[in-house]
Amino acid sequence: MATEVVMPQMGESIAEGTITRWLVQVGEAVERDQPLFEISTDKVDAEIPSPVSGVLLQVRNQEGETVPVNEVVAFIGAEGEDVGEAGASKPEADTEADDSAATPSEASPEAVEAGSLEERLRRFSSPLVRNIAAKEGVDLEKITGTGLHGRVTKKDILGYLESRPSSAAEAPRPAATRAGAPAAGSRPVGDFSVPAYGVGENVRIEPMSQIRRITAAHMTYSKATSAHVTSVFHVDMTRVASVRQRAKARFLESSGTKLTYMPFIFQAVCGGLRSFPQLNAAIDGTDIVYKQDIHLGMAVALDHGLIVPVIRHADQLSLAGLAKGANDLADRSRRKRLKPDEVQGGTFTITNPGGFGSLFGTPVINQPQVAILGIGAVEKRPVVVTDALGVDALGIRTMCYLALTFDHRLIDGADADRFMAQIKQTLETDSWNELEPYL
Repeated sequence: MATEVVMPQMGESIAEGTITRWLVQVGEAVERDQPLFEISTDKVDAEIPSPVSGVLLQVRNQEGETVPVNEVVAFIGAEGEDVGEAGASKPEADTEADDSAATPSEASPEAVEAGSLEERLRRFSSPLVRNIAAKEGVDLEKITGTGLHGRVTKKDILGYLESRPSSAAEAPRPAATRAGAPAAGSRPVGDFSVPAYGVGENVRIEPMSQIRRITAAHMTYSKATSAHVTSVFHVDMTRVASVRQRAKARFLESSGTKLTYMPFIFQAVCGGLRSFPQLNAAIDGTDIVYKQDIHLGMAVALDHGLIVPVIRHADQLSLAGLAKGANDLADRSRRKRLKPDEVQGGTFTITNPGGFGSLFGTPVINQPQVAILGIGAVEKRPVVVTDALGVDALGIRTMCYLALTFDHRLIDGADADRFMAQIKQTLETDSWNELEPYL
């Protein structure tokens, strides 16, 4: 049977990609992992590798076409193989990675649930779609789905919310219209929402982009899913700053990359995750999924949004390896040169708002992870220092706030603070011996 080639999802908030160039023509042979086609999204331009070896039997989307993620764009199989009904048409595809198919247990004909397989599959919308439906008071059975087997996709429910008539049952918070704010008494009793603008107010209105709508949905989903708690530690980075200052010139000359504060923090975090594996985990219903590998996601701010490339097996890398990996990913993120697997599979995320001058923040957890670390500005501050005789004095130290947001469903505050205390101790006392050749 021919293998389907689908449009990959290049990041959490990416809903579609544009095919810019086919690198293999129909009828030509292709090896597994050989670049097959190029895509462009709002955040990433990338070459997509072939999932299997074989012959490119059919292309369903031409160069310049924009395709939703997970939609089939081509078929690869044996030479002369008939694609058959699978390639006859282009069904409306889902717009999110986790809504592409039911799980084996959900789709099994042996399931006890009543109804046909197609009827059962229709009810298995993604967790994100069900979360939006629950929040907005929408019965998914009332929406005509355009996904596989008629399942309701994110695009379907967002479109429904835009076009549905206002009612007390399904629209408890009617939005202000373009003509002005809703008249008094038009909102149900107990609704304390405030209109976005008032009658006669000078405003400019434009619809959210698809990327912004999906990002908003993911953030809302995360806040509704995880019990967010944030703990902030003040860390003395003077030792790190001193070592970095002395080593950075030779390090750049030798390795060809800059030595920033981030690889020191990455290495300290990896040590903490080894000691406290519950922070390198996920929740699956009532089960805890402990990730055996440490893949650090690092948030990179772009002119048009945010992307989180992943440093894989970060705990196995040296400071130099972490520096090279981080700088390379950040650079290719900004040049839209990331590969599909470089924006997926993170087990713990680090974000650095301090680069913009922020002292600290309370970041939102990147689902399905259970924790995220925010790095504040690294700067000199007056602090109380104690000498060997126990005498206190004011000193100038290089300080930084580290803010850990964690999911209280899994992580207790005591464990979160022990994790942070270990990171603090590492950054304040480690000798960073591996940098001796550069000193």
